Amino acid sequence: MKRLFAPAVVISLVLLSVSMVIVSGAKQASGPSHDGKWLLAWSDEFNGANGSPVDSSKWVFDLGGGGWGNQELEYYTDRLKNARQEDGHLVIQAHKETLAAPDGAVWNYTSARLKTIGKFSQTYGRIEARIKIPFGQGLWPAFWMLGEDMDKAGWPDCGEIDIMENIGKEQSKVHGTLHGPGYSGAGGLEAPYALPGNQRFADDFHLFAVEWEPGVVRFYVDDALYATRRREDLHPGQKWVFDHPFFLLLNVAVGGGWPGDPDASTVFPQSMIVDYVRVYQQAAR
Repeated sequence: MKRLFAPAVVISLVLLSVSMVIVSGAKQASGPSHDGKWLLAWSDEFNGANGSPVDSSKWVFDLGGGGWGNQELEYYTDRLKNARQEDGHLVIQAHKETLAAPDGAVWNYTSARLKTIGKFSQTYGRIEARIKIPFGQGLWPAFWMLGEDMDKAGWPDCGEIDIMENIGKEQSKVHGTLHGPGYSGAGGLEAPYALPGNQRFADDFHLFAVEWEPGVVRFYVDDALYATRRREDLHPGQKWVFDHPFFLLLNVAVGGGWPGDPDASTVFPQSMIVDYVRVYQQAAR
């Protein structure tokens, strides 16, 4: 028998369907992850309105230039031009433009650097972000962490965990690194990961993560383990500084000693697009 629907019922069903589509369109942070080993502790899904600023209850901005200890060329701002929510993502966008800083200095590049200091930090866990990185000579996108005691202990004694760094001329490679006292900069505990077949990281989103436990940090790309760093990897006399709270950072630098400066081949603007950032705690055993 054919089932007939009254107009009111049909309208109700249509509205319900539309509502379900709208709700399902917004990303929802997952609960238990990886067979229940990890439980969600903090996340940002970047589901704000298009063109809106990032959630100020979760992020603050580093502002200014000065090279940031790496001879970088950008001036970091908190403008929507450089960091905003868009289509369910965070967009950090580097521009080639002339900007006069409050101190009178003139800068030729702008970008953004976000961090969770004073908003969120954690000791141990799984920290991950799904990111599509930019590409081009002189670009330096990163997803990383610093010890919460940075202002007191200084760098590198506070510790640094680079979950993902890329220098734009290396289209198929990212780096994961630990920095601490006596093993920082070029001497950090670093490991590269390369996509097969000369694929480019800039062509799609990839999941970058670390799993951090007492005495060990494991590095992942798309859930493939590519490096494990342990306390035992340090040389005698070096100190393991990864047993205290760390906060998160996301940024796109321009230029610097490692990537080199942009050249005529570098196209601007360039964007790092972040689908989400999620931090998990280990479930009780």
